[in-house]
Amino acid sequence: MARVRLSVAERREELLRAAVEQIEARGVAAVRIADVASALGVSNALVLYHFSSKEQLVAAAFAHAAEGDLAHLRRLLGRRSSAVRRLRAAVRWYAPTGQAKGWRLWIEGWAASLRDPGLRRVAASLDQEWKAALTRVIAEGAAAGEFRCADPAAAAWRLTAFLDGLAVQTTAYAGSLSRTAMLRWADAALARELNLPDDGEGEDNTPSGT
Repeated sequence: MARVRLSVAERREELLRAAVEQIEARGVAAVRIADVASALGVSNALVLYHFSSKEQLVAAAFAHAAEGDLAHLRRLLGRRSSAVRRLRAAVRWYAPTGQAKGWRLWIEGWAASLRDPGLRRVAASLDQEWKAALTRVIAEGAAAGEFRCADPAAAAWRLTAFLDGLAVQTTAYAGSLSRTAMLRWADAALARELNLPDDGEGEDNTPSGT
């Protein structure tokens, strides 16, 4: 059966999805242009027409995977509810036990970016967007009197650093920590940053009279 002819945008989307799958299965170092082409039943030349090198394909695939999660993060943080509730939902979703990006893919990307300046720029830009989105909501909640946080940007950095580190540990050493413990630690980290009692119910910690 002849393949359906796709538009340029559709073809790029198809190639990026396949690249993400192959990177997750094989790792950045081992994946080849031929692996992506074979997964889709197309030629190496077609992949190279859209992405001139493996490095360009990997960087684009990494960005493609992360952009979907960034869009979801923005939706969570844009809900019409208190800043505490939105932040708690975002932190739980971002945590290694949540439904955020495939942590194995991110860890592969971080490792490869040490040697690939193009991928490093992509990863750094995406990381800054995550931190900026959290910073805005933390600042909003502090201004509204929901909690106390003198430095929202620093709080966002510490939160993401903690969750990223937890993800590396639990991905590398699967089964080393229970889902319940990870969620409890994520909630506790957020409570510390917002100066809230760590009782697992951030919404009830909003100061009275605000």
